[in-house]
Amino acid sequence: MEMEMLIICVLILFGSLYYIFGMLISTNNGSYCRLRRGTKNEHELPPGSTGWPIIGEGLAFLMTAKRGAPENFIAERRIKYSKSSSSCKVFTTSLLRESVAVLCSAAGNKFLFSNENKLVRSWWPRNIETIFPNSQKTNSADASIRLRKVLSPFLSPDSLRKHLSIMDTVAKHHLDVFWSHKNQVKVLSLTKKYTFVLVCKIFLNVEDPQVIAKIEEPMQHIAAGFISLPINLPGTAFNLAIRSAKQVKKEIEEIVRQRRIDLDQHAADQDLLSKLLMGTYSDGQQIKDTDIANELNALFIAAYDNVFITLCSIIMYLSDYPQVYDAVLKEQMEIADSKAQGELLYLEDIQKMKYLWSVACEVLRLEPPNPGTFREAISDFVYEGYLIPKGMKLYWSVFSTHKNPDYFPDPEKFDPSRFEGGGPAPYSYVPFGGGPRMCPGREYARLTMLVFLHNLVTRFKWEKVYPDEKMVMTPFPLPTKGLPVRLYPHHHHHCEP
Repeated sequence: MEMEMLIICVLILFGSLYYIFGMLISTNNGSYCRLRRGTKNEHELPPGSTGWPIIGEGLAFLMTAKRGAPENFIAERRIKYSKSSSSCKVFTTSLLRESVAVLCSAAGNKFLFSNENKLVRSWWPRNIETIFPNSQKTNSADASIRLRKVLSPFLSPDSLRKHLSIMDTVAKHHLDVFWSHKNQVKVLSLTKKYTFVLVCKIFLNVEDPQVIAKIEEPMQHIAAGFISLPINLPGTAFNLAIRSAKQVKKEIEEIVRQRRIDLDQHAADQDLLSKLLMGTYSDGQQIKDTDIANELNALFIAAYDNVFITLCSIIMYLSDYPQVYDAVLKEQMEIADSKAQGELLYLEDIQKMKYLWSVACEVLRLEPPNPGTFREAISDFVYEGYLIPKGMKLYWSVFSTHKNPDYFPDPEKFDPSRFEGGGPAPYSYVPFGGGPRMCPGREYARLTMLVFLHNLVTRFKWEKVYPDEKMVMTPFPLPTKGLPVRLYPHHHHHCEP
């Protein structure tokens, strides 16, 4: 962080000189608006600020996250740009070297999700393109579409039903080895371990601990580079992310090459990797191993980071709210008591975990692992009376609604009952996105978390070693000390095989 701050100061100095010189020979955003709109459209760009030269408002965006209140970046600007007669629905900012329109309401979420591939399309920041460089045969957007086509049937409820026994077996084994007979454990590191072992088993059919370890260690450093300042120098998060992605890619390419051999010999299981290997580019040619490795690399980030972060957050909240833990325990023990000793969970058992899922949903509202994603305007259009020109980037964020009192009264309060009955207003609760690009792994994440938490809660009660430990965005919500907890086993537990 210190290295990045030093570089930022230098960039601001030289950027300011460049900006002043540029002002002498060019015009500002308003002129850009007039040039883009042509002759007849008299709508203005949304209100906003370009921030500092070069870095825009990226530093403010990162700093609010570092302070543990990422929602403040949007909330402060929504208030600043609101008119006396109406609240701000959209504003502009500058992030990741792009001019970005930020939509600030449930209606904005609905608009973006409903106009996918009509007015907007998926857009990946240059950071991600740099961290996961594709071959000349494809790009990140095409790779995402191709991966989604393979993922959707693989991660469908019917398909995941077949994986439920694997999830339960892995969870039980993990707790036996790393939690049982321990007085104290560090939750963050263990939820990482459980989640990654499960991802490798279900997506790659890989169980070798040495192979898993070679991928897991560098994988932990990649996601931080997605929204870091794009400074590729030693000591920066961006540089570490690039190097780590290369290392993971190398290990996955070895697995891919061996799987091709197995497929040629008709000896491979039909897991996700095998299905990806049978895919082709739009011209019908076989997908290169390097592009498959990149796609799996990105998939692992989503299936690994998002799940272990949420699991860790849920465990923290259950420690902070003992009355919620007691209600969860009651529900889960009813399920456990209905099963024979050693019997694994079935989908019917998962459907009974209604209160536990309400708890998970409330944690996802307060501590979402994915703060939002970007789109790009594919044509000029008008939103809320403002011009969004072709090529402009748009950002939707969970923080536009998740902590907005207009949608969630007393938004800082932890209250799982918000998700009982009819639940939140449409498009106000969007931890998995929405529309055609809704996260295809949402059901996988749900099952993974519920299975693990069922096994954990029915075995242990716990308390935080550091009662005041909080979450901090790095750029995802993580406990500041790794969440060490003291374990208190339940003597009535009888569900182990």
